[in-house]
Amino acid sequence: MPAGTHYFDEEPDVASSKRSVRLDLPDLTLTLGTDRGVFSGNAIDPGTKILLRDGPPPAPSGTIVDLGCGYGPIALTLATRSPGARIVAVDVNRRARDLCAANAVSAGLRVEVVAPEDVPEDLVVDEIWSNPPIRIGKDELHALLLGWLGRLSPGGRALLVVQKHLGADSLAAWLGSQGWPVTRLAARQAYRVLEVRHA
Repeated sequence: MPAGTHYFDEEPDVASSKRSVRLDLPDLTLTLGTDRGVFSGNAIDPGTKILLRDGPPPAPSGTIVDLGCGYGPIALTLATRSPGARIVAVDVNRRARDLCAANAVSAGLRVEVVAPEDVPEDLVVDEIWSNPPIRIGKDELHALLLGWLGRLSPGGRALLVVQKHLGADSLAAWLGSQGWPVTRLAARQAYRVLEVRHA
C-alpha cells in the first residue's frame, strides 16, 4: 500500500483493485473477494490460517466476535463451523466491512458486519477471535483489547494469533499482568495462538 495508507484506516486512500483469494482448511474451502487497502489483501495471512487450523473449535452457540475482521476469513470460518452461534464481524475499515458482508452473502452465511462505533454498549460476548492489528501501536492495541475483553461473559475467552517478533510473548505477559491469564495453545512458523480468560 502507498505510504500513509494503512489497513486500519477508516477510508483507504488507495484505488480499488478487486480480486479473490482462497482459504483452504482441512474442513472447508472458501473463496473470498478482497481488494487493495485491506489487511492481507493479496493472500490469506499465514497467522490467520494458523489460528483457524490450530485453534480450538469455536463455541457452538452464543455470540462470537471477529475483531478486526478484514474481508472475513475468520468470521466466515466461524459461521461455517458454528452455524448456531451469532457471528459479529467488526472492523474500522469500511472497504473491509463491505467485502466481509459481500463474502458472507456469497457463501450463504449469517454474519453481522459492523463498525466499532455501531457495536451496542451492552453487547456481551462469549468468544473473541482475532488476528489483532498490532501495527496500530502498543497503547492503542492495549486499549482495544482491554475494551473487548471487558465484554466477555463469565467463562468466555479470546483466541488471538500474534507473531513472536511482533511481541506475542510480551503481549501475553502484559495481559496476564492486567488480570487476564494467557495460555499458549499453539506455536507455528513464529506465530503464537493465545487463549485469554478471566482470572
